[in-house]
Amino acid sequence: MQLLSTRDSRASAGVAQALLAGIAPDGGLYVPAQYLRFLPDEIAELIALPYPERFMRVLSPYFDEFNCETLHGFAREAYAKWPGATPAPLVSLRDCMMLELWHGPTGAFKDIALQMLPRFMALACQAQDRAEEVFVIVATSGDTGKAALEGFADVPGTRVLVFYPLDGVSDTQRLQMATQTGVNVHVVAVRGNFDDAQTGVKNLFTNPELIETISKMGFVFSSANSINIGRLVPQVAYYVNAYTQLLNQGEIKKGERINICVPTGNFGNILAAWYAKQMGLPVARLICASNENKSLTDFISTGVYDTNREFILTSSPSMDILISSNLERLLYHLSAGDTERITVLMKALEDSGVFDAGPEMKTALKDFHGGFADMSVSHAALAKLWHEEGYLIDTHTAVAYAVYSDYRAQTGDNTKTVIASTASPYKFAGSVAAVLGVKPGADEFQTIENLKEETGLSIPDGFDGLATAPVTHSTVIGKTDVKQAIAEALNFTPKP
Repeated sequence: MQLLSTRDSRASAGVAQALLAGIAPDGGLYVPAQYLRFLPDEIAELIALPYPERFMRVLSPYFDEFNCETLHGFAREAYAKWPGATPAPLVSLRDCMMLELWHGPTGAFKDIALQMLPRFMALACQAQDRAEEVFVIVATSGDTGKAALEGFADVPGTRVLVFYPLDGVSDTQRLQMATQTGVNVHVVAVRGNFDDAQTGVKNLFTNPELIETISKMGFVFSSANSINIGRLVPQVAYYVNAYTQLLNQGEIKKGERINICVPTGNFGNILAAWYAKQMGLPVARLICASNENKSLTDFISTGVYDTNREFILTSSPSMDILISSNLERLLYHLSAGDTERITVLMKALEDSGVFDAGPEMKTALKDFHGGFADMSVSHAALAKLWHEEGYLIDTHTAVAYAVYSDYRAQTGDNTKTVIASTASPYKFAGSVAAVLGVKPGADEFQTIENLKEETGLSIPDGFDGLATAPVTHSTVIGKTDVKQAIAEALNFTPKP
């Protein structure tokens, strides 16, 4: 399997090289050189297999540099941490199916990929015969950070540094990161928004001087964000898994198409669903759900991507993103691999905050429907679902449910639809409790207890003891000080 850069198709890499690099040397993102296809009969054959075996059947060709038995063992080991038969159970509601992706150790969908990524990197180091320590840099809007910390904590041969926006995460998310233990982990808050943190981190990967400095110190840069192909590709498996569950439950017939609706911030999760479609999964429409920060909604509608707008803090903070990195991968595929065009578009975005993809690209977006829901609409959807069906969702999933409900009303499309439920309601307990009229506690953790008493929903194990855990990370930096934070984490003096 060869991977190509979105900005220079000559910059090919094997999966091990791409995993360790995180981002291509030219600043582009790695994409598969070709799609691996599977047929409806092959999908049906997955029904009898447990999740790790489904994962291997779907994705092992992407990781063909690695020993298959070792990779299979890692998959079994990673997904043994989840309760039940699958890390992504499907729940049937009156008008849709909820794909619950949040039963992992941190209560968010990122766990499913990030429990595998450290294992991938260990195999990549072996395959590349690399003796360096892997230094993983993460920019997070809330969930990726804790999931990466949980996945990499105390893993030999790695260090991880997480940047998060100081005022852009929930109290629970902040404490999940700030109380993280592990001799190899560092957490830093940034005075700015997620886009500031993400831009600072991406710039590091194209800084030759810094890369040379840390290389001489015995480190190799990598990323646990979905810009890393090893974070993105594992997400394909749970969409295939959802389809097999629908077949097994008799909800659909073999070959019947479904819709998939995803609450979207950095565009990685919905891109994984699009990859599944390209591989042969019978998918009709991909419904891209945004909150008030709706640059993606407007792009799908107009073909113009414009980030020159107010950045709005919402009750779905993991979606408070204007610059969605993984969109670059989709643009590459829709332009038939026109790397020169992608480079021009990304340069325009960097220089002016806007680009026009043109009419052909807009037409090529036909697989997608873009919609958004503001807080009043998404909160109403959350309350409606609870009061009418007794099913509780978090504020991000509420955005997706609201957008899907609007899509269905507008189009009359009754295709069976799977909604990606991306976080436990307890991860955003303050907002969920306020929507349901549950009495707030003195802090978010008392609110969690009040919400449990009201709803009867079990609190995930990963939240136990969080309120009293000692804070081990309290560093706060300006948005231009990312390089300095790395220097402090590795104990060297950066050049100005």
